[in-house]
Amino acid sequence: MGTIVGGFLVPHDPVMFVAPEAPPQDVAQRMWGAFAACAQRLAALQATSVVIIGADHYMLFGTGCLPQYVIGTGEVDGPIDALPGLRRGPIPDRQALAAHIARHGHAHGFDWAVARAFTVDHAVAIPNQLIVEPVRAQGQAIGTVPVYLAAGVDPYISLPRAAQLGAAIKAAVEAAPDDERVVVIGSGGISHWVGTPEMGRVNEAFDQEILDYAVRGDLAGLCALSDDYILSHGGNGGMEIRQWACAMGALPGARGEVIDYAPVPEWVTGLGFVQLHA
Repeated sequence: MGTIVGGFLVPHDPVMFVAPEAPPQDVAQRMWGAFAACAQRLAALQATSVVIIGADHYMLFGTGCLPQYVIGTGEVDGPIDALPGLRRGPIPDRQALAAHIARHGHAHGFDWAVARAFTVDHAVAIPNQLIVEPVRAQGQAIGTVPVYLAAGVDPYISLPRAAQLGAAIKAAVEAAPDDERVVVIGSGGISHWVGTPEMGRVNEAFDQEILDYAVRGDLAGLCALSDDYILSHGGNGGMEIRQWACAMGALPGARGEVIDYAPVPEWVTGLGFVQLHA
């Protein structure tokens, strides 16, 4: 039997790698430091696996096929998108757990799309490199299970369904035959506009609203937000709060602790870091 022992809600901002010197130095140091703090907290949880929930960016899936949600059950590598300082290579996986989550979902009303070999993009690769790899470097063996939601381009998975998927991940982990200690990482957001005239805008009020839902563990409130509201106040990148809803769904009732937050227009995003305490 497995257990979900904790979770994190974090950004996956590629501009941090493309223009690391763009923001004021103290802000940049805080944001890189927030990733390091997440790594330290992950180490303390003694996890055997992490489920990293990312969003499609039209790099992995596109007009030919856009699954609502997909899980990688085979070998994992990445990222597919080359970024300075974000090295591409194999990512230690947890194939048995990933396959079990898919099978359990299929038996309980969640028809996972399955990737038996998966080259991930930065949505999984950034938290894997900045949060999980430092813990592996200390000698802890942790496997990464990549999950992708349709949150980057239309048609989007609904917020309630994303939360239900998180609950399905929890149920599958708890039914796993192995004694897994699993941490769930919701990777994305918060407010940002991608490829639009508003790119570079950050809406701190929207970001604080989303952080407040996470701190209070108010998943119902988060899932009640309409897509029109999110697009208007958080931008098309704000649709990635679906990954947060999914992670929160895997930790029902968990309260969040804000590790750090800053609106960073130089990195085109409001960057929020939250630990979900099981």
